[in-house]
Amino acid sequence: MSDLAIGPDGKPRCNWPGMVGNELYLQYHDQEWGRPVHGEAKLFERLSLEAFQSGLSWLIILRKREAFRAAFAGFDPAVVAEYGEADVARLMADAGIVRNSLKIKATINNAQAILALPQGTSLESLLEQHRPAPRAPGAPVPAATAESTALAKTLKKLGFRFVGPTTAYAMMQAVGLTNDHQTGCWVADEL
Repeated sequence: MSDLAIGPDGKPRCNWPGMVGNELYLQYHDQEWGRPVHGEAKLFERLSLEAFQSGLSWLIILRKREAFRAAFAGFDPAVVAEYGEADVARLMADAGIVRNSLKIKATINNAQAILALPQGTSLESLLEQHRPAPRAPGAPVPAATAESTALAKTLKKLGFRFVGPTTAYAMMQAVGLTNDHQTGCWVADEL
């Protein structure tokens, strides 16, 4: 399989299975993936969605994204941290999201962990402390790195759940800590 695919607009893109021909996937690739993201709510959203994606297709998560935002109060950590058992039951009944009790409870727990971070520490600062080294042009895209493994360990020590090295690296990719667009992808040249 080629590392690049030509989109309907004639531009070369990363060749993610199922992306070309799916407008939602193309839009995510072109406008979001790998572009810098700032702010606790936005980073909390990306962390949560990456955890929910574990074991599933990213396209499923993209299709359910607006329902996730509604279900988790726009991923406002202060609101989600207050969710209790009634909220877990409500979320488990919400067909608009991925109904996995472990992932739902981890999201609530992670909101609480964000609020409990030491003074002067934020999710964004933790990510910056673990920024991966740039990938060499043409090198394979890893599933995890030493930096994502260290980030996962740090997050776990701070009380976060459902954030292993692969989920941590996927978040790093999504929020622009690393540019893992393939060489020749038109987006790679913009970042």
